Amino acid sequence: MLERVFIIAAKRTAIGKLSGTLKDVDPVDLAANLFKGILAESQISPDQIEQVHLGCCTHCQANEGVAPVIARQALIKAGMPLSVVSSTVDRACTSGTWAVKVGYDAIRLREADIVLVGGTEVMSRTPHLARGLRSGVRLGAATLEDPLYPLGYKGYEPVAAEVGQVSVEYGVTREMQDAWALRSQTRYQEALKAGKWKQEILPIEVKNKKSTVTFEQDEFPKADTTIESLSSLRTVFGSPTVTAGNAPGLNDGAAAMILVSETRLKELGIKPLAEVLDFEFAGGEPKYMGTVPGTAIKDLLKKNQLTIDQVSCIEINEAFAAVPLLSSIILGNKDDAAIEKIREKINVNGGAVAMGHPVGATGTRIIVTLLYELQRRGGGYGVASLCGGLAQGDAILIKV
Repeated sequence: MLERVFIIAAKRTAIGKLSGTLKDVDPVDLAANLFKGILAESQISPDQIEQVHLGCCTHCQANEGVAPVIARQALIKAGMPLSVVSSTVDRACTSGTWAVKVGYDAIRLREADIVLVGGTEVMSRTPHLARGLRSGVRLGAATLEDPLYPLGYKGYEPVAAEVGQVSVEYGVTREMQDAWALRSQTRYQEALKAGKWKQEILPIEVKNKKSTVTFEQDEFPKADTTIESLSSLRTVFGSPTVTAGNAPGLNDGAAAMILVSETRLKELGIKPLAEVLDFEFAGGEPKYMGTVPGTAIKDLLKKNQLTIDQVSCIEINEAFAAVPLLSSIILGNKDDAAIEKIREKINVNGGAVAMGHPVGATGTRIIVTLLYELQRRGGGYGVASLCGGLAQGDAILIKV
């Protein structure tokens, strides 16, 4: 019989803006500090952890550049036993959810009882590339390449362009995306004033050249956002709809959770935060990246014999404002009334357009955000989902 899997601790760092407070922090150290904090707050000691699985999209952000084994380094720095096995996962934006899935599978299959999972990303440390220098440049200047600008894949258009094209196809206008972006910013600020983010953010100490600061509040949100300011922005990278205002930033941050088997949970006598019920995945034509969360959620609910009406809250990562709008069309079967009802359940406290998107960490972050909101509502089913590069989609079903 497969083991049931529970979440007993869930935290994230505050999210930094590009070249902000976290700009010089190695993603290894960021993860290690979060690991130390989440272990200290939980009733789990470092020597009880059996496995660590960590998402990170851009491994060359680490000091080593090549083969940094970020999860391994982080667990050692966090004081876990050297016998703990680990993996560092790169699956683009879905890295953080896949890391959770690896830990979930290990417990379900009785390979481990207590697993630490999460994601870390410091996009500010992404290096520029000078291709060909190893062989030498015979004539002319060497060319520097910025892998962050524009974001995309060789042989394909920039992701912003493709999402914009699909948005036009589905009738998701620029105005709708700007309105969703404003909603995200507004709801984030409402949640901030209500003190909601304090539940999930673990303050960490960050050393800079002059002093040590406590980093405990997201840097990226823009409280003064208006529909007029959003509508004044130009579209980017040839996209018909996407602007800097209705897309997230390039951000820094980490998120982590401790998973435990039902058997060990009973032995420990700890009250869980949530139960992980199932995962589902989807893939599609690369340019349709914005629709795959909807497909993954739809398949997940069908597999578990649930309807969308039975789900209390949904987190869909705002890789662009278009993504929850497109995915809700898939979930609502193009029925306008159903789509609007679904959208009211999505990202009720705002999303990545407001708080930012540290790509390797976001998959875990949206689960952390989801479970705390479900707790505030007295429990129920929740789904977290996001898209990844070249149209991969993950969805996780939890219950509080």
